[in-house]
Amino acid sequence: QFCSLTVYRILHLHTQVMQNKFSSVVDDWIESYKQDRDIALLDLINFFIQCSGCRGTVRIEMFRNMQNAEIIRKMTEEFDEDSGDYPLTMPGPQWKKFRSNFCEFIGVLIRQCQYSIIYDEYMMDTVISLLTGLSDSQVRAFRHTSTLAAMKLMTALVNVALNLSIHQDNTQRQYEAERNKMIGKRANERLELLLQKRKELQENQDEIENMMNSIFKGIFVHRYRDAIAEIRAVCIEEIGVWMKMYSDAFLNDSYLKYVGWTLHDRQGEVRLKCLKALQSLYTNRELFPKLELFTNRFKDRIVSMTLDKEYDVAVEAIRLVTLILHGSEEALSNEDCENVYHLVYSAHRPVAVAAGEFLHKKLFSRHDPQAEEALAKRRGRNSPNGNLIRMLVLFFLESELHEHAAYLVDSLWESSQELLKDWECMTELLLEEPVQGEEAMSDRQESALIELMVCTIRQAAEAHPPVGRGTGKRVLTAKERKTQIDDRNKLTEHFIIALPMLLSKYSADAEKVANLLQIPQYFDLEIYSTGRMEKHLDALLKQIKFVVEKHVESDVLEACSKTYSILCSEEYTIQNRVDIAHSQLIDEFVDRFNHSVEDLLQEVCFLKMNLVRLCKIHYDRLEKNIPINAHDLTKWDLFSNCYRLLRTGIEHGAMPEQVPSATCVLHHLRIQCLKDSSDREAFMLLCDLLMIFSHQLMTGGREGLQPLVFNPDSGLQSELLSFVMDHVFIDQDDENQSMDEEDEANKIEALHKRRNLLAAFSKLIIYDIVDMHAAADIFKHYMKYYNDYGDIIKETLSKTRQIDKIQCAKTLILSLQQLFNELVQEQGPNLDRTSAHVSGIKELARRFALTFGLDQIKTREAVATLHKDGIEFAFKYQNQKGQDYPPPNLAFLEVLSEFSSKLLRQDKKTVHSYLEKFLTEQMMERREDVWLPLISYRNSLVTGGEDDRMSVNSGSSSSKASSVRNKKGRPPLHKKRVEGLYGLYCLLEVFLILYIHYSFPYTFYVEITRHLFCKLKHFLMRNAITSPYSCLSTLRFAD
Repeated sequence: QFCSLTVYRILHLHTQVMQNKFSSVVDDWIESYKQDRDIALLDLINFFIQCSGCRGTVRIEMFRNMQNAEIIRKMTEEFDEDSGDYPLTMPGPQWKKFRSNFCEFIGVLIRQCQYSIIYDEYMMDTVISLLTGLSDSQVRAFRHTSTLAAMKLMTALVNVALNLSIHQDNTQRQYEAERNKMIGKRANERLELLLQKRKELQENQDEIENMMNSIFKGIFVHRYRDAIAEIRAVCIEEIGVWMKMYSDAFLNDSYLKYVGWTLHDRQGEVRLKCLKALQSLYTNRELFPKLELFTNRFKDRIVSMTLDKEYDVAVEAIRLVTLILHGSEEALSNEDCENVYHLVYSAHRPVAVAAGEFLHKKLFSRHDPQAEEALAKRRGRNSPNGNLIRMLVLFFLESELHEHAAYLVDSLWESSQELLKDWECMTELLLEEPVQGEEAMSDRQESALIELMVCTIRQAAEAHPPVGRGTGKRVLTAKERKTQIDDRNKLTEHFIIALPMLLSKYSADAEKVANLLQIPQYFDLEIYSTGRMEKHLDALLKQIKFVVEKHVESDVLEACSKTYSILCSEEYTIQNRVDIAHSQLIDEFVDRFNHSVEDLLQEVCFLKMNLVRLCKIHYDRLEKNIPINAHDLTKWDLFSNCYRLLRTGIEHGAMPEQVPSATCVLHHLRIQCLKDSSDREAFMLLCDLLMIFSHQLMTGGREGLQPLVFNPDSGLQSELLSFVMDHVFIDQDDENQSMDEEDEANKIEALHKRRNLLAAFSKLIIYDIVDMHAAADIFKHYMKYYNDYGDIIKETLSKTRQIDKIQCAKTLILSLQQLFNELVQEQGPNLDRTSAHVSGIKELARRFALTFGLDQIKTREAVATLHKDGIEFAFKYQNQKGQDYPPPNLAFLEVLSEFSSKLLRQDKKTVHSYLEKFLTEQMMERREDVWLPLISYRNSLVTGGEDDRMSVNSGSSSSKASSVRNKKGRPPLHKKRVEGLYGLYCLLEVFLILYIHYSFPYTFYVEITRHLFCKLKHFLMRNAITSPYSCLSTLRFAD
């Protein structure tokens, strides 16, 4: 038997079974309706009331004796206003499923009632009248739920009307066919039946249209401009469905105007629904004539939305403009198109890709099949892509405000890959002379084409967007990986032959050569050996040597150096051949340099060029973490001559002219330090050098010293950190095992040396010479080595927080993650949560939390970022046994809960919502011990966050509703008790901070703690506290 509660529960079922459940439930309801329609409608009414989140129930006497307005007023008074959430807005997968099932149920209800009950002038009138009244309520939950129900009801009626229209057309054709028969063959009875059927269908059509008009005028016209964005979005989404489904009735200016007006909505969510509704219409080219007037009127607004502040809206606006262009090129002016063109340079990749599709459709898509078939037989510069590549170059050059070729290539990559991967055509345009009657490319056009070509090579070889586009490298699918390998082989085979010829032609042009020399880094160098193409390698090395001899520009020489580094990789068999050529080149310039030193005053220019070449070629290779012995300049004995030049330059006031010499001296010292890296003095010297030659060197108007600035790469930073880990964070007994005299003085001296090492490295972190994330390895030893290095680590933490609060918070959580990973490697995934190691990590987290202080406003964003990173780490990996088992890092949430007290109350709800994005329905229901960290962390976020309740009502409420809200809004007694308990906890935390950070007297702290625990004892005895909120506060206080 039908029951509103039964349907409400069924809405939570899985999609696979809901369809059968709905059908059987609706069948039961229809039978109930035939027996007693009042009882059946009462169940349906209570179903809508319950789905709104109201706990009240409409009784039979209320239904029979009260008007809808009175019933709704009564339900409003009984509405639970303690929470602003209701089923349609509650987070979590089960409530999203509830919403979709709710909509599906309404469709099933109308579909199974369409042949009889909906025409009885009682059932539909009652439902529409109720929904109309609820949609005008001041209670947001009633208004939202009833509007969604009404819009889905309207959609179902539109489908019924469409079917009736089709049946009418079929019946009319049958009638015409029968009437046109000869009199002897005409069946008059059939004509009468067809006439009767046509009349009945027309009557049903009129009734359905009256229902749709009631819903549209009574609900849609008022709610499409509701104060709540979700309600406006529902209306616009459904009207788009009606216009697409039944275009003959709804696709006209009377309905389109509502979509056009809502394009100006202040909420991005609503604007997005408008654009998607229009996209579904413009996709069908047969509907373009009906959309012509709308296009002319609202085109300017649609084009302007391509610059919308909401990126999702901008993307859909560009796609809509592309559909308009596809349907009619005359609909968009040149100015409209130019407004979209420049978006290919947007930093937001989805916007740029959508603009790239528009650009491809407008400029690069060929519309003449016969001409395309004729050109397809040609190759190279005469191929179909020849003119298109020229057009791309012109477009790039005309975009004077944007000179990011990599962005342009990335924007067009998905829509124009065939064009962008035609490297054969590009090289022919660069190498071959133009045929008779063909205009030659200018020097500027050739430079642009080379830059674009290099960008296409990079995109094909790396298969990820350029820097600034996207959040990072994503994992490629098997298909994408295969495409990447094929593209890399294709470009390698082509440019191994073509690159030496290109370098030979453009060797005098520094800009072109610098771009061309980037190509080898994307080669598959094995092809040189497997394809027996060593002669082309010799040709490339020969051209690089010519380039080095001809140019002194920094970018050209750095490109040459980088190319040598790549070709000298030990994993390839060509390494010896390249290394010999490189050493010969260095020998030649060293000889020139040594012969020039004595004639400095006469040949200073020639000397400087040779020294610049030496520095640039070896500096870049040194940065690549290639073994030091392979790049040791000491074997050429350059130090003495460089030092003489540097000293001469300082004495004569010509320091800027001698900067390359100083650079060589610095690199020489660095080599010497790293050769003796086991010595602590070498480490201290290297740290001092990094401080001296850091970016601080240019402060105070000394920008001329910029070439002396040296920034350590990630490899050097890792070596420095490893040295600290090996020589600082060790047990003192281990270090003193080799000593003959283990007296107290030796221990103090050894500790002093280790503190100096740690202080030197910490100074590099504080002055932003070493990346802050390296401090994670320091911070994680805060508790274990507190007596030895606690003051240094604490000061480092304080200084890093002053530099960047958010990055400091990320470093703290990273240090805890490292400790957690180490513990998992030692004990396995099943950690003993009561062990000393786990307690140590929690204690460290508690200490870190206390360092954030009492001002939660200042640390708000940093603490929220810390929770975000911690949640992502906990759910980073899935359990290999299946989703029924917890993720391997789930226990980390117990550590993370130590920071929950540092969140503002309103932020706890935000973090809780972010946590639920990672949870499945099964995870939320688990209560086993292995899931306790998740339960504990969720409870810590619920604590204190329940006071921030949203009002159920929106808009202006009546005086009666206001009085109800005031009565309901009083905090319950148990909540006041809980707040008192939480206040005691906060008071204890304040004294704990005073004791730890400000050397508060220990005896005074003990007395205060004893006094507060006595208060707690009396508090619990006097108040019977049973809520989870209070239990959690009690546990936190006891802890």
